[in-house]
Amino acid sequence: MNHDRTTAGLARKAASRQGTVRRWTDRVATGVITAGGWAVIVGVLGIFVYLLIEVMPLVASVSWKELTAVHTGALEPARDTPRPVGVGIDDYRVVGYVLRGGELTFYALPSGTPIPLDAMPDFDQGANEAITAVSHMPGKSPVYGLGTSNGRVLPLQITYRVTFEDDVRTVVPVVTASEPIDAVPTAEPVARLAYRETDAGTIVAALTGSGRLFLTKITETATGLFERDPPLGDFLPFPLGEGLGEGARETVGTELTGDGVSAVAVLHLDRAGDRLVGGTTDGRLLSWDVRDLQRPRFTGTSAVGDPVTALASLIGDRSLVVGTASGTVAVWMAMTDPAAGGEPRLQKIRDFAPHDGAVVAIAPSLRDKGFLTADAIGGVAIHYSTSHQTLLTIPGHGAPVLAAALAPKNNGAIVIHDDGRLITYDVENDHPEVTFSSLFLPVLYEGYNEPLPIWQSTGGSDAFEPKFGMWPLVFGTLKGTIYAMLLATPIAVFGAIYTAMFMRPAMRAVVKPAVETMEAFPTVILGFLAGLWLAPLLENVFPAVVAMFVVLPLVIVVACVGWQLLPSQLTRPSGTMHAPGAPCDQGTELAACVLVLGGTVWVCLQGNQQIEAWFFDSNYKHWLLSTFGVGYDQRNALVIAFAMGMAVIPTIFSISEDALSNVPRHLIAGSLALGATSWQTLTKLVIVSASPGLFSALMIGLGRVVGETMIVLMATGNTPLLDLNLLNGFRTLSANIAIEMPEAPHGGTLYRLLFFAGLLLFLFTFLVNTLADVVRQRLRVRYGQF
Repeated sequence: MNHDRTTAGLARKAASRQGTVRRWTDRVATGVITAGGWAVIVGVLGIFVYLLIEVMPLVASVSWKELTAVHTGALEPARDTPRPVGVGIDDYRVVGYVLRGGELTFYALPSGTPIPLDAMPDFDQGANEAITAVSHMPGKSPVYGLGTSNGRVLPLQITYRVTFEDDVRTVVPVVTASEPIDAVPTAEPVARLAYRETDAGTIVAALTGSGRLFLTKITETATGLFERDPPLGDFLPFPLGEGLGEGARETVGTELTGDGVSAVAVLHLDRAGDRLVGGTTDGRLLSWDVRDLQRPRFTGTSAVGDPVTALASLIGDRSLVVGTASGTVAVWMAMTDPAAGGEPRLQKIRDFAPHDGAVVAIAPSLRDKGFLTADAIGGVAIHYSTSHQTLLTIPGHGAPVLAAALAPKNNGAIVIHDDGRLITYDVENDHPEVTFSSLFLPVLYEGYNEPLPIWQSTGGSDAFEPKFGMWPLVFGTLKGTIYAMLLATPIAVFGAIYTAMFMRPAMRAVVKPAVETMEAFPTVILGFLAGLWLAPLLENVFPAVVAMFVVLPLVIVVACVGWQLLPSQLTRPSGTMHAPGAPCDQGTELAACVLVLGGTVWVCLQGNQQIEAWFFDSNYKHWLLSTFGVGYDQRNALVIAFAMGMAVIPTIFSISEDALSNVPRHLIAGSLALGATSWQTLTKLVIVSASPGLFSALMIGLGRVVGETMIVLMATGNTPLLDLNLLNGFRTLSANIAIEMPEAPHGGTLYRLLFFAGLLLFLFTFLVNTLADVVRQRLRVRYGQF
């Protein structure tokens, strides 16, 4: 009895210990699984938050603050012509200057302390010769043309020498000057001036007070520059002829006449000196082609409506900013009417927020398509042409702005007012190119005649206008997804149905693992093969491939009908459907199918040239182009349909086959016992019961295709086009990230837009998976009774 009690006690203790172990094991397993689940959730949220942090600066508003406000002294009383005033600032915003008449003063910023200077270079001015007009040629080393009361133009250039000593940066202004130019043969005072230095020479357009407009071009074989390298801000007077090398100085001049010249109020020359534009007091723009100065050509008149008070070209000289007396600001471009043809004419393409007073100054950016405008009551605004937005408005205080300039890095501005106040601003304007419209709607870019959605992030020069249209990338992603899924879905799903419902167990045990193994095949290898082997092959046998799409379905239908007519001794059908894994035959059907399909493909390939001769006029590329206007690119969407379809077929096949195999066998047996045919059982029972799993397979495959990178990167040509044509390329969001990220400056607009593309992919896959889960749950509830 005691032995039995002892044994029972030991058993209870062992059972208790086992129960404790099981409870702790369950708790540990539950904790690990819970931690893993939360880690996945936190990881996904972390990715989303990181992408959002990188993208948010794109939508941040422009901010500004006043850094320097110094009174430079009252200016001379207003006259009928604009005061000859100019301002500028260096790259580091530590030195600014004011050019007033013949006086140039530098200021240390942000303190506003004047830097003592000696007199201006000796231009051999006469006793009564005064500066009457100023023309500013923007650049990191700004160039000025100073028009005088004797009809001459005095060229002046300001540069900055930057040195570092003991990790201390020192910026030293350097002033250079060249020989004066006789711009007005009659020696009348210059009232308006446009001055440009180009590789071909110096171009000067001078308008006199009497309304006469003279053009002068000077070509020199010597530099004609006199550079001084004095201590900070100092430059000494020097004889005019010093430093001039030997060489010829050729001067060509002409006078422009015609209707409206006398009404010109402002002049503008583009940076190449090829086009002269005059804005008139009666609201017109007059344009001349001055490439051949001996035969300048008037190219047309454009109506503005209000008196033109300011003109400036944006970087690249394709866009002209026009300011008027009523405060309107607009960008104009020379465009050719596609219907009428002929000479390009200036047309207004964008209006911006108007000023409350007349626009008196326009300062283009040196880095992008932005520009600053200022008005007669002291207001300042910053705009961006491509995105068609006014980024910043600084209210005025009543004193007119005489001159303004943007900092070379677009991170500041300098403005001088009529009352002598010099103000500098700090501006945070990192991503002016980005708006919803510029990303997803057509934009009229420079050089185009109509608005288009375009992605082209870089160009060959600093004057390039970035084109950040995301729609071609989104469209390319959807295009590749649609074509790949059109090919993969029927092959994968029908293959899963045959494998799960009809294939012999022995063969199924080989086929399914083999297909699932293909899922692990590196996509970079698939992309490599698609780009270097499949694409050239398809180009060579394209007529045969077209024939396959037509012939193969017909052959399959005929083969299936013929199979039913064969004697039972050959086909040995079971006559009824079976539970998954039960054989219908001994593999005869599969062998016959492979033989028929393989033979059809072989016949089409052998008849490739004959098919091309019969149906494509012996040259399918020329036939496509002449008949449909469609070209053939070697790396096109058809290549991607095959390559990416092959990559996603194993995923869809595996999940679909599992869903079909998990349909309860007793349901299938019951359906067949009640007299349903094999086809009725398959379509009315098996597919319906497995529909949640089939739908999940398609959604997972869709997500795989949307995010695929290497195949589309290597086999599409990566041309961001908006065209459903199967025979040309495209670019997807994922491939664009891979292509552009190595060249994207950290923190720049392109860099953050690539993260935005990643965010779009993240949201798309998240929404698709969420929708798929909702649909799957509804299907499961609806067909749960099965």
